[in-house]
Amino acid sequence: QVQLVESGGGSVQAGGSLRLSCVVSGVTYSSRLCMGWFRQASGKAREGVARIWPGNGITYYTDSVKGRFTISQDNAKNTMYLQMNSLKPEDTAMYYCGLTTDGNGCQFGATFWGQGTQVTVSS
Repeated sequence: QVQLVESGGGSVQAGGSLRLSCVVSGVTYSSRLCMGWFRQASGKAREGVARIWPGNGITYYTDSVKGRFTISQDNAKNTMYLQMNSLKPEDTAMYYCGLTTDGNGCQFGATFWGQGTQVTVSS
């Protein structure tokens, strides 16, 4: 059974940092696996923030977070991270980790989801 559990959200002032963690279980790491972070602000559609292909380490970021956010993985700990620096009020959202195992990527969504962790950035 695939499970994803996020942690690390919270409230920070603009310019601050947070690191989100996503512990993954029930998944076999392969070249077909894509893991990502998504967010949904109140009243807005969900958007992909960053994604990583654990098989080769390739990463992608949405333009609004490039240079500020870093996605990474620790296979030994079955954990994916999102380091968020220079946070802005517009980064306020519920953040979800997700993954797909079908080899088709996770640019637009995921097959398996975590429960979400709230990030609030005040000005």
